[in-house]
Amino acid sequence: MVDDQPVNVKLLEKKLIREDMDVLTASDGETCLSLVREHKPDVILLDVMMPNMDGHEVCERLQEREDTRSIPVIFITANSSKEGKLEGLSAGAVDYITKPIDLDETVARVNTQLRFLEVNRENRELTKRLGESRRNAAIGAITQGIAHNVNNMLGVVVGYLDLIKTDLTNEELVHRGIGVIDKTVAKMTGIVKQLSRLASETQIAVGELVLDDLIERAVDRFKEEHEIEYVELHMSNPELKLQANRETFEDVVSRLMENAMESYHRFDCDDPIIRVETDEIIRERVEMLRIRVTDNGKGVPNNIRDNIFEPFVTIKAGIGCGMGLTVARHSARSLRGEIDVQPNPEGQGTVSTFYHPIHAPNDSLL
Repeated sequence: MVDDQPVNVKLLEKKLIREDMDVLTASDGETCLSLVREHKPDVILLDVMMPNMDGHEVCERLQEREDTRSIPVIFITANSSKEGKLEGLSAGAVDYITKPIDLDETVARVNTQLRFLEVNRENRELTKRLGESRRNAAIGAITQGIAHNVNNMLGVVVGYLDLIKTDLTNEELVHRGIGVIDKTVAKMTGIVKQLSRLASETQIAVGELVLDDLIERAVDRFKEEHEIEYVELHMSNPELKLQANRETFEDVVSRLMENAMESYHRFDCDDPIIRVETDEIIRERVEMLRIRVTDNGKGVPNNIRDNIFEPFVTIKAGIGCGMGLTVARHSARSLRGEIDVQPNPEGQGTVSTFYHPIHAPNDSLL
């Protein structure tokens, strides 16, 4: 807690201590920087208007150091103007509290930042454990991406909960907030499933399944979840039997359809179609099932085509984006298959291809 007014410091210090927090205090910027370097606090409450070194300069100094730039700074100021807030956020602050201070509001905002920190620590520990057991560099990159996504989504959930708490009588605000929270939690559940799959053994249990059942289930579930009808399905051999893991297989096909669907969200198309086609080929001396998912959308921009399978390479906007094709390729390879994404040779759009071996390893062509 940094403020040149002793009464402000003492008042807030007592409140935070009653909330079972350890509090360090400073009355000027230099003392603040010294305490931060020595103790590395979890959160800094920083008064903006102080003599010699104001809060903006203190925040900028903290941002210059690798070991202090990640500490969240909450500005305390009497200036509630938009310009003042933008200046503080540009300096590196994560939140703003205006004077006169509401003690309960301040505690709530500090607790929000502490929750973020706890999530970050858990994610770092989880990433570390996964890193110790990962079998190659690709898995490590993906797990870091998932931790990043989960952290961002938790931020959305906490943010909307705090917003709802500001006015529980506003039914429109409450319903809108609950809707966003529900969708975000659903995304988080999907990411947890991704994480479990990535942390599992490379060899996934497979059994004999019929193509007709596999593909139709994946397509029907996708259409129902996304409330769309523009999916065409063509199978050259619906009765084909193959060795596959149902959950992983359907997940890969679903991700390729999602990638195709997104092409229409960013492109005005009069006749959107997702075409799913299957046939059998010999690829690298192995009998393969080939599943092609074709769209006539905008296609993949040239600037990301070469690294489209890297985590967070995406042209979508929003939290939770940029991991679909990365996870799809990892899942396909765990089944000894492969993913390929190319421009549609018959027009605009993209063809995403999933190659899946038909037989168990000892049944492959010699």
